[in-house]
Amino acid sequence: MKKVVLEKVVLAYSGGLDTSVICQWLVEQGYQVTCYVADLGQREDFAQVKEKAFSSGASKVIVEDLKQAFLENHVMPALGFNATYESRYLLGTSLARPLIAKGLIHCARQEGADFIAHGATGKGNDQVRFEISAYSLNPSIKIIAPWRMKEFYSVIKGRKEALDYAKKHKISVKATHQEPWSSDDNLYHISFEAGVLENPQIKPQEKMFQYTKSIPDAPEQATPLSIEFQQGIPVKINHKPYDLVSLLEYLNSVGGENAVGRIDIVESRFLGMKSRGVYETPGGTILYHAHLDLECLTLSRELLRLKNSLMLRFSDLVYNGFWFSEEMKCLLAFLTASQKNVSGIVHLELLKGNVIITGRESTKSLYHEKIASMEDDQGTYTIEDASGFIKINALNAKLERLRSRENQEPSQ
Repeated sequence: MKKVVLEKVVLAYSGGLDTSVICQWLVEQGYQVTCYVADLGQREDFAQVKEKAFSSGASKVIVEDLKQAFLENHVMPALGFNATYESRYLLGTSLARPLIAKGLIHCARQEGADFIAHGATGKGNDQVRFEISAYSLNPSIKIIAPWRMKEFYSVIKGRKEALDYAKKHKISVKATHQEPWSSDDNLYHISFEAGVLENPQIKPQEKMFQYTKSIPDAPEQATPLSIEFQQGIPVKINHKPYDLVSLLEYLNSVGGENAVGRIDIVESRFLGMKSRGVYETPGGTILYHAHLDLECLTLSRELLRLKNSLMLRFSDLVYNGFWFSEEMKCLLAFLTASQKNVSGIVHLELLKGNVIITGRESTKSLYHEKIASMEDDQGTYTIEDASGFIKINALNAKLERLRSRENQEPSQ
């Protein structure tokens, strides 16, 4: 890479090993580095993060509070779709990346920088998410991705060399040779990957987990909760109103105490390879089960099926980095319309890693006890009506069977 003196670059900075090393490296290449830190609710001392960035050579550090925007504009749509990737992953990292990219582009515009940079690896999903999002917002932006640049990765080949580089430059980092895994957290979840976790047979060490207790250490008695939703958005817990940030903080706490929300999976990266990830999403797991249950009470069968089919596409778009696509805009418009009747209260219990639904109620309910009852007849539906319904729906099956008989060859 050609050295450009005092060229401005905005680095997506977390204070972790990779971005701290990259900050120092960019300075050595002759760049003036502004570190952009997105506060998404991660458990960080941002004063220390800023100090670390300056010690790594940054000329400026900007910390932006994006917690409310993250939950309102990214997490809630995922909750509305009951979105999972490959049936298990609740997309906590994927949902954060487009918002960070948006912040980077805005910061670069303010600072007069032509470049942005990130610490995503050359084999991971985040490089795709950051860059597609950035190009969607500013097609002329220039992107520096050190982990794809030979002059960087030929010297810093992996975590061992990065740790050695950090030690050489007196950069303080959490990761060590003894605990060589990478973590990334926000208010919705925390993820762990790399290092010892790259062997899918090795059980994660208990000391790794930060949000949740282990099942043996969780309480023996169930913890009851009631969660109230208005048009698909959680607004109250146990009849007490919460803003979204406080609500997630509370559910993370009570869910983590009850060992809710751990998963250990092998997933399919967008680039084609498999990867192993360990995640803790206590509050998100509780909300997922509660919202899914409420929709079964308030949405028709056909709308549920349509939403379920679109959920797969929504999850792929999120996971693969296409948050700012036209297709996503259309899906979000559909979601808004689908949630207008998703209001009510879901009662549940948390016990030893389980979210157990115990009841639900809604003024928008499509369930009517007297209609569904075997013992009551309100005139809306009678048992005699079933005969015609069955005959009509069996007609095609009858015709297929008759055709099969007619086409059979005579016995010899």
